[in-house]
Amino acid sequence: MLKAQIQVEDGGDLHKIFLVEDRDFGNDRAGYDVKLKNGVLTIEVFAKDSTALRSVLNTVTKIMTVYEKTSSALEK
Repeated sequence: MLKAQIQVEDGGDLHKIFLVEDRDFGNDRAGYDVKLKNGVLTIEVFAKDSTALRSVLNTVTKIMTVYEKTSSALEK
């Protein structure tokens, strides 16, 4: 089993986005869990192989990129 962890400061908005996203991808090869504690969002990614791990990490970072761009646009 392969695992990776991402931590980012979050006021709760990014956490809400991840809660509504599908986290198991319809198979047993990979997935992720999210936890928010003391303003830090922790995303724990797990996978059976490196290809599945890369796929989930790409999905997670794409969600984060959309959130950052949207937040930036709303602030302007």
